Amino acid sequence: MSRIFTTSFASVYPHYVTKLERKGRTVAELHEVIGWLTGLDEEELAGHLEAGTTFEDLFAAARLNPHATLITGSVCGVKVQEVQDPLMRQIRYLDKLVDELARGRPMATVLRVGQDVAQASE
Repeated sequence: MSRIFTTSFASVYPHYVTKLERKGRTVAELHEVIGWLTGLDEEELAGHLEAGTTFEDLFAAARLNPHATLITGSVCGVKVQEVQDPLMRQIRYLDKLVDELARGRPMATVLRVGQDVAQASE
């Protein structure tokens, strides 16, 4: 089991915020991305942050977006679509979305708006 599974999401969350704010993005955008991926609303997210929920428990409570499989690419040299462990893949999905926001990608691109339609027609 990876150490990140039992790490508190609240201990990593400030690093996401700092990374995004340095790049001119907002906490609201971070919450939108987290909500899109996990299905958690603001109240549920705040509860997990306050409770010190682990990544394992956070994703166990999540209603993973069915379009999350559209998230591809590398995070720290690892292709997220090739990660075998389902929980690690979900954590990498979140990392990838945060990276894309930090790189200045438009929110519609980060949230894969329209990509599900494009893939279905291929």
